[in-house]
Amino acid sequence: MLKKLLIFFIALAPIAAVAQDVKIAYINTQEIFGSMPELSGIESQLSAKQEEISKNGQALVDEFNKKSEEFSKAQATSETVLQDQQRQLAQIQERYQIYIQNSQQEIQQLQQRLLEPVNKKIADAIKAVGDENQYTFVFDVSTMQSPIVYVSPNATDITPTVKAKLGLQ
Repeated sequence: MLKKLLIFFIALAPIAAVAQDVKIAYINTQEIFGSMPELSGIESQLSAKQEEISKNGQALVDEFNKKSEEFSKAQATSETVLQDQQRQLAQIQERYQIYIQNSQQEIQQLQQRLLEPVNKKIADAIKAVGDENQYTFVFDVSTMQSPIVYVSPNATDITPTVKAKLGLQ
């Protein structure tokens, strides 16, 4: 029994030695992201694009309403004319749906393109702080999906250090 216990402690010794070299820190990337000065410019660009899309979408809605009103006043004289009018209205509706779908994709792509440099800047700062302080792991505690459920008061929060590296307050 004593021999097994001795072997167990000998086996644990290298693991304990390696575990002492592990430095863990945490960060709140949402806090840093919200402090980035680039966000106001990005928000204004996205807002301008959204206004442009709304304006163009409203033009299609106005066209549909105008045609619908014209058709209801004209009182179609034949079944063929009535079907043609309904087909025209359906085409306008279809164009509107396609426009909305394409516009949403365009907004998402623009948002991704504008946010990519900001996210890279944050990631580079986190890496720099991690390298400078020789952290083995840096966990992000900003999302509810984070696997971190508890942070000790003794844990290292590198959020202020990364903010300083980025020149944020």
